[in-house]
Amino acid sequence: MDPDLQRHCGIEDPLQWRLVCGAGSPLETPIHPSLVEGFALPLLARLLHGVESGGRPAVAINGPVGVGKSSLARVLQVLAARLGLRLGVASIDDFYLPWQARLDALAGNPFGVSRVPPGSHDIGLLEESLRRWRGGGAWVRPRFDKSLRGGQGDRAGVDRIACDAVVVEGWLMGCRPLGLEADTAVVQAERLAPGLAPAELAWLPHWDRQLEGYQGAWSAFGELWVLRPTDWSLPRRWRFQAEARQRRALTAGQRRGRLDAGAQQSAMGGGGAWLEPRALEALVRSSLASLPPALYQDPLLEQSLPVPTRAVAWLDSRRRCVACRAPLLGRDQASEASSSSLIG
Repeated sequence: MDPDLQRHCGIEDPLQWRLVCGAGSPLETPIHPSLVEGFALPLLARLLHGVESGGRPAVAINGPVGVGKSSLARVLQVLAARLGLRLGVASIDDFYLPWQARLDALAGNPFGVSRVPPGSHDIGLLEESLRRWRGGGAWVRPRFDKSLRGGQGDRAGVDRIACDAVVVEGWLMGCRPLGLEADTAVVQAERLAPGLAPAELAWLPHWDRQLEGYQGAWSAFGELWVLRPTDWSLPRRWRFQAEARQRRALTAGQRRGRLDAGAQQSAMGGGGAWLEPRALEALVRSSLASLPPALYQDPLLEQSLPVPTRAVAWLDSRRRCVACRAPLLGRDQASEASSSSLIG
């Protein structure tokens, strides 16, 4: 655990905090212990401190496809419950536009996808749901089922969540528009993100303009926590590995006759049609080429507005946390935070 991040989160004794959280007990959705130690436990301390200070903290988690954001969110919920903290979690995917509106918003895009790029989300609904929740009520949000419409996904109801704190994860959380003009976008992308097809380059100004509409929602979050691969070739591998694991688990369960309908749905990530490899490839590509990491993800390592980046965790090919740092913390900030420690 990074000492500056540890002190800023109010953790004086990491071992004691680990014991308080019960992090050594079995987790329902395991992630690598290094990610629990370096990332999840400090984040939980921040959330608990915010609640105990009388607030309703909302935190955004940014990470590429396949990095394990959903698994991390579920682990956070399990550990939070052990602390008596009611934590509501969601993905930015839950705020996708309804089916027809999504098709209209993404018509003609160079990836041939019906979701993922900026502009495919009902970002006003996210803002409104957080505003109402901060007003004291339950968190009311849509639920997105990726298995519907042949694997293209659609809304599948509404959840009402009684919670003290909120975490929303997504691959574009916190990303800022650059105000790109067409020629500037092409020049910058060709220099910093080589390998984009001509059609992908031509669409960059469009995605940049769409990202402008997300900034009001980003400002509703107090902090941004970032999961970053050590190599940007890893997200594609991770996503395809996850798909393969789910397929194997479902097939093995079916052969043994041990999966009921609910378990089959869980194994299939919601229960429905699989995406064909070409469609899955397009989804992964659309996340990496609509907002090229060199232009949009790298600035998150130092960015302070509209939401401050509190911690950045670097994950290796096995999704182990090899480092987690607090980029915006100086010694004075860390010292000030330690004076109101949560764990003594």
